[in-house]
Amino acid sequence: MSARKIQSALISVYHKDGLEEIVKELHQQGVQIYSTGGTQKFIAKLDIPVTAVEDITSYPSILDGRVKTLHPAVFGGILARREPAHLEQLEEYKLPQIDLVIVDLYPFEETVATTNEEAAIIEKIDIGGISLIRAAAKNYRDVAVVPSRGEYALFLEMLKETGGELQLEQRRELARRAFKVSSNYDIAIFNYFNEGTTDIAFKYSIHRSDILRYGENPHQSGVFFGDFEAVFDKLNGKDISYNNLVDIDAAVQIMRELRVGDPAFAILKHTNTCGLAVRPTLKEAWDAALECDNVSAFGGIFICNTTVDLPTAEAINELFYEVLIAPDFAPDALELLSSKKKRILLKLKDYAIGSRSFRSLLNGVVEQDTDLRQETTADLEVVTKVAPTPEQVSDLLFASIAVKHLKSNAIALVKNKQLIGMGCGQPSRVDALKQAIAKAKAFGFDLNGAVMASDAFFPFPDCVEIADGEGIKAVIQPGGSIKDKDSIAYCDEHGMAMVMTGHRHFKH
Repeated sequence: MSARKIQSALISVYHKDGLEEIVKELHQQGVQIYSTGGTQKFIAKLDIPVTAVEDITSYPSILDGRVKTLHPAVFGGILARREPAHLEQLEEYKLPQIDLVIVDLYPFEETVATTNEEAAIIEKIDIGGISLIRAAAKNYRDVAVVPSRGEYALFLEMLKETGGELQLEQRRELARRAFKVSSNYDIAIFNYFNEGTTDIAFKYSIHRSDILRYGENPHQSGVFFGDFEAVFDKLNGKDISYNNLVDIDAAVQIMRELRVGDPAFAILKHTNTCGLAVRPTLKEAWDAALECDNVSAFGGIFICNTTVDLPTAEAINELFYEVLIAPDFAPDALELLSSKKKRILLKLKDYAIGSRSFRSLLNGVVEQDTDLRQETTADLEVVTKVAPTPEQVSDLLFASIAVKHLKSNAIALVKNKQLIGMGCGQPSRVDALKQAIAKAKAFGFDLNGAVMASDAFFPFPDCVEIADGEGIKAVIQPGGSIKDKDSIAYCDEHGMAMVMTGHRHFKH
């Protein structure tokens, strides 16, 4: 017999919101309700009969509530198979059958996020609740389990539709959800205790997921595991695709480094920045960013560091693009930009960047520290006889941000806080530089007085030689080559300034 009529229920929850309607429905269906502590008081206030778990166990809640339901009288009633041998034992020991378990666990993750007080965190490690969930889920063939308030709505629907007589497949689905809850909970606790240890373990539990419009290509399906709404308010547009999401992440990463200061605008295509500029107004920053490469900007991802005003919106509106990201939008600007329904508009929230990053490969996962390093004037070591001017230093630091967010090997050419040329994803650094120069010239930029940034060291002096030939007179690079002295010597001989940061920023 696959159907099981719910005749008794044990309810022990932390969050009570959403519980009232379930309790009333159970009462209407004649279900015997057992409960504990605050949950019992909550049910009693609804004028619904409820039996204290202590009446089953003959033990009070002890050890400051640490031990309430942990008793054979409770777990026997949950774990007993509805077959003669087990039912006879229940009768022998006068244990009640428990057909339904409803639990909402202590909020461990919420507590960790709001306090560093270990004693408070430890007390939010649920023992009884997690045990009840596992026991009920194990015995799903006979028992139904509701493992969190996130499942209240689903269960209430089942309860009303079936009159409390759940089918085996329904109980199995609830069990699946129960083990999802318990595994997530265990991972959160493990990661708390594992923080700062030398134990290397890859354990992540992500509660939210969104189906993407498609994967990297239309024939591939895609899912985003994460809380998109914690980062953005989606104000307009179609569903987001895998490629949209990858580009959005790249855009947010570069603008994070320009979030403070004058208005900045970036244009990205296939995760690479093809337009970037800082100017006194956002409209000027947009114009300068678009000037970098107005061809690649078509269908791109746009992002800025300040509120999009109407003049900027009017200029942006003339071009086709996939996504526009900003910390805010003026009402008239938003109205204009929302006129095209498929255009994705995202309001970027202030959120914490994760300290760890990872990606899948070779049927496994690599994990590393997130590259959050941003060079400052203090990080620059002048290694040439000629020191860069203050204006060149400003451009060099801007160029170091630009090159950091290009696929390696990468070169960025900058003039007056405007990206005028970029080369990326090339097999050699010379190729990247030649690509950057060609792009700059193709869009009419004068390279005289520009600066050059490299994401890694120069193995030979050929790049500085080529740059010098184009009028570039200041260079920023990490250094670290056994032939650094050759590049430095060339710069000294030709009046070029070079600074080293000591930190490489490869982006594979």
